[in-house]
Amino acid sequence: MARINPNYGKLEAGYLFPEIGRRVRVFQEKNPSARVMRLGIGNTTEPLTPTVINGLRRGVDLLADVATYTGYGDEQGEMALRESLARRYARYGASLEPDEVFVSDGAKPDSANIQSIFGVDNAVAVQDPAYPVYVDTNVIAGRTGKWKDARYEGLVYMPCTEENGFFPDLPRGKVDLIYICSPNNPTGSVATKAQLKAFVDYAIARRAVIIFDAAYAAFISNPDLPRTIYEVEGARRCAIEINSLSKEAGFTGVRLGWAVVPKALECEDGKPGVLNRLWFRRQTTMFNGASNIAQRGALAVLSPEGQKECQGLVGYYMNNARVIREGLESVGLRCFGGVNAPYVWMKTPNGLSSWECFDKMLEEAHVVGTPGSGFGPSGEGYFRLSAFGHAEDIERAVASIRENLRL
Repeated sequence: MARINPNYGKLEAGYLFPEIGRRVRVFQEKNPSARVMRLGIGNTTEPLTPTVINGLRRGVDLLADVATYTGYGDEQGEMALRESLARRYARYGASLEPDEVFVSDGAKPDSANIQSIFGVDNAVAVQDPAYPVYVDTNVIAGRTGKWKDARYEGLVYMPCTEENGFFPDLPRGKVDLIYICSPNNPTGSVATKAQLKAFVDYAIARRAVIIFDAAYAAFISNPDLPRTIYEVEGARRCAIEINSLSKEAGFTGVRLGWAVVPKALECEDGKPGVLNRLWFRRQTTMFNGASNIAQRGALAVLSPEGQKECQGLVGYYMNNARVIREGLESVGLRCFGGVNAPYVWMKTPNGLSSWECFDKMLEEAHVVGTPGSGFGPSGEGYFRLSAFGHAEDIERAVASIRENLRL
């Protein structure tokens, strides 16, 4: 008799976006003439740049000629692309070998799949609030208990609060897997080298592994802030890094990311090299590689001209973030993020809960954001606004908040 995985029954966080959709539908049914403006989803809106389009077209053209046609490629990615990514890290002062870079179809799948090379009995710590995939995939894997009092039993939550600058203190006691996202989704905070060094030292001392999500690194403009954890001494011994072209280049639908699993990485029962080999085995067993067309597009992104164009795209979204933050602050709302990250983390006014703030923003300003509580217990009392959108739509939404939100 076939049986289901009972851990799926523990999942609670998945209600967030369906509930947002339900509330918006109810509002629109009651207010059919209202124009709802959405600042809640981290999805890119602007077209791919000319150099990147040409790279993708080149990938298609290669498939149209018998002399250049390719079928299956290396599951870990084309060598030219892995070498190009290694050169990018070298510019940050981080030395990587191409076979430590594994190309994939995005950071989200890698964030979900990477935990499969670790034992189910690992103790897991996550930033709180956090991108839900870190928590949900460990729930599905069976590393947590049941949902109780707005959190999962057995999971170590590392609170990110206004008091600690939205970057967590070290876990108390021993944990085995540590999820860190910088620049952070949803808070928009960015870790300093000193903050990351503390976690690296903790992980080395306890032979723990940090899973570092750097998917928004391209949005960092402050040169003193690290764009990769490998800028920190010792990180190759204890950290896996995950990244993506989704936000940097608009590849949310094209799908291209990568994971870095250094050969020097070790864990409690694995010597250096073991985790690199395990991830290689996992990818060659369960993944046939990223699209060859997408990889051609990625090579174009990483070219000098592609980088120049994509930085323009990043600048476009960061200007949106500035408009959001300055607009909210102009009416007395307290905001964080939005400077080196495309998310603005707003403190809810007058002690409102996250969902009460959602309803107030929708009903009065017709603007949709994301309740902070959907990202974890420490997100209660906050509200996330996304800078991904057309500039004119962002400006219209911010104007509506300024004019219509009753504070």
